[in-house]
Amino acid sequence: MLPTHGRYDYTAITKRPDYSWPGGRRLAVYVALNVEQFAFGAGKGSLIAPPEQSTSHSVYAWRDYGNRVGFWRLMELFDELDLPIQAQLNAAVYEHCPDIPARLRERGDEILGHGITNSEEQGHLGEALERDLIARATATIERHDGRKPAGWMSPWLSQSPLTPDLLKEAGYRYMMDWACDDQPIWMRTRAGPILAMPYPIELNDNRALVYHRYTPGQFADMIIAAFDEMLEQSARQPLVFAVSLHTFVVGQPFRLRELRRALKHVVARRERIWLTRPGEICAHVESLPPGVVPGR
Repeated sequence: MLPTHGRYDYTAITKRPDYSWPGGRRLAVYVALNVEQFAFGAGKGSLIAPPEQSTSHSVYAWRDYGNRVGFWRLMELFDELDLPIQAQLNAAVYEHCPDIPARLRERGDEILGHGITNSEEQGHLGEALERDLIARATATIERHDGRKPAGWMSPWLSQSPLTPDLLKEAGYRYMMDWACDDQPIWMRTRAGPILAMPYPIELNDNRALVYHRYTPGQFADMIIAAFDEMLEQSARQPLVFAVSLHTFVVGQPFRLRELRRALKHVVARRERIWLTRPGEICAHVESLPPGVVPGR
């Protein structure tokens, strides 16, 4: 037998029950902003540097640029376009850059659990240690923002065999680590279902621009092409279109200009789409009758 995860069953997107997003819209659109804190001289490196320099001061400083400059330029862009966003936020950001979550609160943006730092993964942890990491990250967000986050993204998308179970048991309603679909689907856990939110692996600036080495113009063209195609496809099925951004990648000026071009293309069609955040997508899915969304 081929090994499998047992978390969800196969269903073809063309054979599922139909539904719509609020206002009869067919394409939900959200922007995911990765706001991250890294340890100095330790942890996971980056392909922007040779392997022997992956945890050097230069890589740390490049990432730190995202919090010092890139985040703020992106906020200016999102304000210019009247664009709601969602941020997956390392809990350490509250200590190191407290004005960043304050700015997100001011805009009314959604904050997701995203571990403590991005210099450590959780997929290798035992059950007790992983439960503690999730609890500490969750408590930090709740202490500063007054409520627990509804969604979670693991640092580096790393999951242990028990991560979905531990997230559900910690009160999370959805997670973004399983990018298997263009619609939300329910996944099984030992404590009941948790929603898998569509999340882009390829429309992800770190993957596309740093790992695959696409140019900023090519990345912008990818966003536009995917959006246009999914807007047409959504006439047949309700879909979720998302873009994943990192402050230290697209926050660089030469990339920011091309990102502006792509996002202007999207928001120019705001009358035809649901510009939203994943927590609102989750709430809408939870309101649908059982059996409409696969897995429940």
